[in-house]
Amino acid sequence: MTDVMLLWDAPLLFEKLFVEYGIKCQRVSAESIGTPFLPPCKCLVLPTGFANSAYTSTVKSVASNKNKIENFVKKGGTLVIFGPMVPEYTFDWLPFKLKYVQEQGSGKLQRIEEQADVCVVDKNTSEVEYDGYFVDTDAKVVLRDEKNRSLMVVKDVGKGKVIACSIHEFPSKEFLQCIVETSSSCKI
Repeated sequence: MTDVMLLWDAPLLFEKLFVEYGIKCQRVSAESIGTPFLPPCKCLVLPTGFANSAYTSTVKSVASNKNKIENFVKKGGTLVIFGPMVPEYTFDWLPFKLKYVQEQGSGKLQRIEEQADVCVVDKNTSEVEYDGYFVDTDAKVVLRDEKNRSLMVVKDVGKGKVIACSIHEFPSKEFLQCIVETSSSCKI
């Protein structure tokens, strides 16, 4: 069984992080979503830059398979989305409102404590780099920047959740292990 599927069409440095953390990870092309050949997994990850055609063509297949992705989450899977790396992006394929605005920056974090269990960075991290922020959403805010802009949000969908994060750093081991432990293995 695969714990995490990275939706991407070429090898990524990000893959090595999962190996280092002892998490079973498989990179798959987004075109394979919904095919009978994909094994069940607990988490789908869209790495940073998924909507930027200079990096990948992933976003087209993600958008066209929105119902399959939503069903995966409703059954108990977790979808983790990192910054799309385009000037503005509306996630019209998600089952809730979310918009991203690209703006590179770094600074101190404001943590929303009731959401601490899904925080992408460890408890000791107080400053981060980010590639943008989220607006126009009804998702719960996990992290904000010094200007009170949302850098990480989470939305429960059925038995699962969608986590969107614009932090431009690798996620903590604790975050990834928590996602794997709390998510259900589902077919997509």
